[in-house]
Amino acid sequence: MIPSHDRPPGTHARRRVLLVEDELELGRVVLRHVQDAGYEVEHVTSGEAALRALAERPADLVLLDLMLPGIDGLEVCRRLRTQRDSTLVLMLTARSTEPEKVLGLETGADDYLAKPFGLQELIARVRALFRRADALAGSDETDGPVRADGDLRVDPRAREVWIRGQPVSLTRKEFDLLWHFVRNPGRVYSRAQLLDAVWGYTQESDEHAVNCHINRLRAKIEAVPSEPTLLVTVWGVGYKFAGRIHP
Repeated sequence: MIPSHDRPPGTHARRRVLLVEDELELGRVVLRHVQDAGYEVEHVTSGEAALRALAERPADLVLLDLMLPGIDGLEVCRRLRTQRDSTLVLMLTARSTEPEKVLGLETGADDYLAKPFGLQELIARVRALFRRADALAGSDETDGPVRADGDLRVDPRAREVWIRGQPVSLTRKEFDLLWHFVRNPGRVYSRAQLLDAVWGYTQESDEHAVNCHINRLRAKIEAVPSEPTLLVTVWGVGYKFAGRIHP
């Protein structure tokens, strides 16, 4: 394990980031820049070390390389999602093809960044993830449970979802996306608008991340995912929540 340097002062000093990257030089560079942005950082170089570190001390965000020796990033993310869904995961991957990116998102990553990436873009993604998490958490504090068609119930305070009386396990980003729709029933959103509202940035090349999360949500909340009645497609425009909200 590579120890982190002293924590620098900053507005984000209380945020803890776990960097999982086996390329030592890249890891040192990323660690330094993330620390300079005001975050506390720990750097490990394997999936096994990441799981140990998270068991010993939870992180607010994991910067997770996909291709790791031993337990790879996908498996780390899978295990993390079964234990601590509230942890943000930004996947760092040299696999830039769409199916591989989608696989990372389907595993439960909140976002991904393809290598080689710019360090300023990395910091922007980190800040966007925290900013959106804070904004959604703040709004959740004043909102009570919502019921909708299809026997859907969403509790923003507990961040819990039930469908037909059964609990539904959602990742953080899946919940954030669903809650955004439920709070704005009937409104049509383009993929770019959803990226901006839920992910905190807009980048056309990442719009398939929205498609991936929509498909995952449909599989979990729709009676017939191939014929959705809640999260529907408005062809040529985007998506909307078509279910009625009940008192």
